[in-house]
Amino acid sequence: MKFFVDTANLEEIKDVQALGILDGVTTNPSLMAKEGIAGDENVLKHYKDICDIVSGDVSAEVISTEFDGMIEEGLKLASLDPKIVVKIPMISEGIKAIKHLTSLGIKTNCTLVFSAGQAILAAKAGATYISPFIGRLDDTNVDGIGLIHQLTSIFQIYGFQTQVLAASIRNSLHIVRCAEVGADVVTCPAKTIHGLFNHPLTDIGLEKFLADHAKMNKS
Repeated sequence: MKFFVDTANLEEIKDVQALGILDGVTTNPSLMAKEGIAGDENVLKHYKDICDIVSGDVSAEVISTEFDGMIEEGLKLASLDPKIVVKIPMISEGIKAIKHLTSLGIKTNCTLVFSAGQAILAAKAGATYISPFIGRLDDTNVDGIGLIHQLTSIFQIYGFQTQVLAASIRNSLHIVRCAEVGADVVTCPAKTIHGLFNHPLTDIGLEKFLADHAKMNKS
């Protein structure tokens, strides 16, 4: 399973990259706004800065909601770096755009997916990734992990090459459960990835090892 970090913060990306386990980055307009990145040229430069840090795919989202605008933005984003994956919303115009960009050899990520039906449409259009938002589903009392399991099963049956990228990850347990049901990718905040390190028995064990070492090596 691939690990993507969901952020536009360069220091957070560098932090996870330093662990040696980072496979890519996802961003969106909200994350850009959080970092104070505004204006088309600044946004494009920031995407390029992210690409310069990581070796894997970087999802960059279009703002347009109609076909021509998505294609124009998608071509501009894809020209920045071969790592760029054009992130397209799950709407009818978006599916058309995914199909067109895929025909040009441009990688795409269909975002805001909340159902198996939506995911099937995106896979049929040739999306490189689909991004089901499992945390937001959980907020509405729908089993987000259940959707991931459903999608991995369907995609396996029909041989879809589209990768299931679990998004809206709320905690470290979400990551583990996504691995259990076969998600291809999880994307989450840096702090959630770091949360995988945590276990009280590890802390207790390390403290004891160090204490015993110090006791035996007193001068």
